[in-house]
Amino acid sequence: SNQSQYKTEFRRFSLDRFKPGKFEDFYKLLLHIHHISNMAVMVGYADIHGDLLPINNDDNFYKAVSSANPLLRIFIQKQGELKC
Repeated sequence: SNQSQYKTEFRRFSLDRFKPGKFEDFYKLLLHIHHISNMAVMVGYADIHGDLLPINNDDNFYKAVSSANPLLRIFIQKQGELKC
């Protein structure tokens, strides 16, 4: 189970931890479920130390998904607002 946040909206959805798919598809899913398809956003997640790390390619997407314990908390912000 995963949780993503845009502004103060939260959505929960599931991903296969072992076959999460491609970052591009995940990004499109986030835009779709938050109804922000026409917006350029930055995606990040909090690691186990609470540091905000970017999710912007397949490698760090897989790393983020594999770190979920059990929830992966994802943050979405408009381009230029996220400090990663």
